[in-house]
Amino acid sequence: MKINKKTIECEKARQGLNNLQLSEKAGLPLGTLQNVLNRRKCLPVTAGKIAKALGVDVTELLED
Repeated sequence: MKINKKTIECEKARQGLNNLQLSEKAGLPLGTLQNVLNRRKCLPVTAGKIAKALGVDVTELLED
């Protein structure tokens, strides 16, 4: 899945989260989260975990 990095970064800022806090909240290793943000690609299950941790629908994280 291709994700929109800007959406994740904006939601992190809104909630006052850094990458480490988001990775812990999502149950993902920090390296995995950083790879997702840098490559903007991930597995659907990973996108689901990030969306759940941010409290948004996974479709909001997808890039058009």
